[in-house]
Amino acid sequence: MTEKDARKELIRRANELSPTVHIGKDGLDQGIFDEITAQLKKNRLIKIKVLSNSEDGAKETAAAIEEATGAVIVDVRGGVMIVTDKRTWTSLSQKKF
Repeated sequence: MTEKDARKELIRRANELSPTVHIGKDGLDQGIFDEITAQLKKNRLIKIKVLSNSEDGAKETAAAIEEATGAVIVDVRGGVMIVTDKRTWTSLSQKKF
């Protein structure tokens, strides 16, 4: 499975999820990063919503989350991003059919 196919599969899986982490005017801090890491450990695939009153846009926030948590940003659309952990991304990207 290519990375493009893996991305499509994860977007399909995340379609039924609702955002579990909301980033607002306080922005990103260590508590947010810890919460994202804990949820990824438990669920492996989550949605994060960046509210309109946030200081940064969704793409800047996604880059900061990816760097701080070591997660993989699957997709960013509007203010919602789909995030998965490294092992899920690696196993799905290297899967052979």
